Amino acid sequence: MKIALMDSGMGLLAASAAVRRLRPDADLVLSSDPGSMPWGPRTPEDVTVRALAVAEAAARLRPDALIVACNTASVHALPALRARLEPAVPVIGTVPAIKPAAAGGGPVAIWATPATTGSSYQRGLIRDFAHGVHVTEVACPGLAEAVEHADQAAIDVAIAAAAARTPDDVTAVVLGCTHYELVADRIRAAVQRPGRPPLVLHASAGAVAAQALRRTGQVAAPEAAATGTVTVLLSGREGALPVPALAYEEGRLLSAVSPAR
Repeated sequence: MKIALMDSGMGLLAASAAVRRLRPDADLVLSSDPGSMPWGPRTPEDVTVRALAVAEAAARLRPDALIVACNTASVHALPALRARLEPAVPVIGTVPAIKPAAAGGGPVAIWATPATTGSSYQRGLIRDFAHGVHVTEVACPGLAEAVEHADQAAIDVAIAAAAARTPDDVTAVVLGCTHYELVADRIRAAVQRPGRPPLVLHASAGAVAAQALRRTGQVAAPEAAATGTVTVLLSGREGALPVPALAYEEGRLLSAVSPAR
């Protein structure tokens, strides 16, 4: 089994690691275009063109499924990606985990890129899945870029700024950008308030990894032999994980996997 994942940059690490943990025997294709990152400020048309190029590079290696491990690409390019690749390659988008977060009763905060915050897409998810729950949309300018470059000081500044805009009474935070999952513990520490119940973070990596297995007719087998390989595509060319990826547990896990030959 071969699962491809795509993103502008390192936002795909969390979902890739989730697939690896569920199926260590699966071959992974990690396709990104870090030179064009971030995609959030780009127009929907530009995002779609770039997402198609990244996806088609992965599709040339004939994966059994493609995970769009990017909220921005899922918002703007998912219909085009499915029209281009399906039914030959099932395409799994990434949706912010608003529904399970709202099920806890709230109040809920959604941390997302400035482009996603306030978008009709996100507002539609709030309307459909968070009826009756107080939801605060929190834009996080600069956080995805800081995570991409593993710029620790910039990560701290961006998280602190977003935490200051997050109401004190929230019980859950939805991580509406896949890059944010790589610094989830730091986000929790910044938002958790003394005397409040433990904050719950809702991410998407585990759900999209499980959905990819379902779409390929597979089941989780974490006990399987670790025979899977990793192929890294950077702007369509084979390469290695960028050095900043090693700053994260997920990147270190994937860097230890044998490259495809």
